[in-house]
Amino acid sequence: MVVRLVLAGVAAGCLGAALLWWRSTRRLAGVVRRLEQGVGAGTEAAFLARSSFEKDRHATVTYAGLAAAALAMLVARRDLDFAPLLVVAVPVTLSVLSSRRFLATARLTETRAALERRAEEVLEQEQLAPLRWAARLAPSDLPDTPGFEVGSVYEPGTGAMAGDFYDLVPTGGGRLAAVIGDVSGHGIEASITAFQVKYLLRVFLRRYRDPGQALEEMNTLLAEQARSEELVSVCVVVLDTRAATMRYASAGHPPAWYWHDDEVQPLRATGPLLTLIPDADYASREMDLGIGNVLLLYTDGLAEARAGESMFGEERIAGILRRDSGLDVQTLCKTLRDEAREFSHQPFGDDVAILAVRHTAVERVGISAARART
Repeated sequence: MVVRLVLAGVAAGCLGAALLWWRSTRRLAGVVRRLEQGVGAGTEAAFLARSSFEKDRHATVTYAGLAAAALAMLVARRDLDFAPLLVVAVPVTLSVLSSRRFLATARLTETRAALERRAEEVLEQEQLAPLRWAARLAPSDLPDTPGFEVGSVYEPGTGAMAGDFYDLVPTGGGRLAAVIGDVSGHGIEASITAFQVKYLLRVFLRRYRDPGQALEEMNTLLAEQARSEELVSVCVVVLDTRAATMRYASAGHPPAWYWHDDEVQPLRATGPLLTLIPDADYASREMDLGIGNVLLLYTDGLAEARAGESMFGEERIAGILRRDSGLDVQTLCKTLRDEAREFSHQPFGDDVAILAVRHTAVERVGISAARART
């Protein structure tokens, strides 16, 4: 009779312990599943959670097996030496007494895992943020522009988010505006200002045919925001296929280069950096636009790529354009980036944006309309 009571007690204790460990195991299983699907199975948080899960699962199976053995002996009604079973009473008692702590540990593990998962998501967002901003400020895929061949390259630097941007803006009447700019400083503030300048310039360039006037309006607007610490360099070039002309204005931007008639000509600044002088004037200059001519725009990260005390420099950029003017413009942009990288033998310290445009065809709309009338 005593044996049967002991066996019943052992079976009940083991079954209770198995149930307690199972509750902890089930909670940890959910933690492991969410972590491995979220941050990945190879992370430290997922490894620790799985280790805890496997330990609790082992305890669950052990106690369940002992309960089954005790029940089997009880059902068999055989008089056996039950002394060894008394040893099982020790861990069973400890498990029952510590059940709250075990469950609290499982809940703490779950909470910690959720916090670590959230931290991983925040870190991932922080890492993706510069790339997402770059996709807006300097997109890799530019729209097709009839009459022009376009190439571009954007290479992020080693620092925080920067303010380099470029844009192509069809402004009507056979005109295409090419824009490139750079906001001083780094971080989210510089990127927000770059975003603002890029898209407001689209509005001004559709409103004003003269790029200098568009820059004056942009400068006035930025000056009213009283953020004089953010200086902005911008170069705007309006290519007019009907008039076969090219008008440009530059607010303190590094000289663009224009290849035509087997020569490379600099398009230097026609006014100060935006926000530097609130009421500054920005002149526009006009040049002929011919078939095959190439316009090359870039930000200062390209010219300032360093090898010790030496810089890649504007003249080296002009030399590459002169040498490789016959290449398609996308290859030209990549060549400039690769040679600057090879020159410096290290990642760019500042963001590099390059935009190249080749005029490939004469605008025929006016001619076709005239013929239709005759």
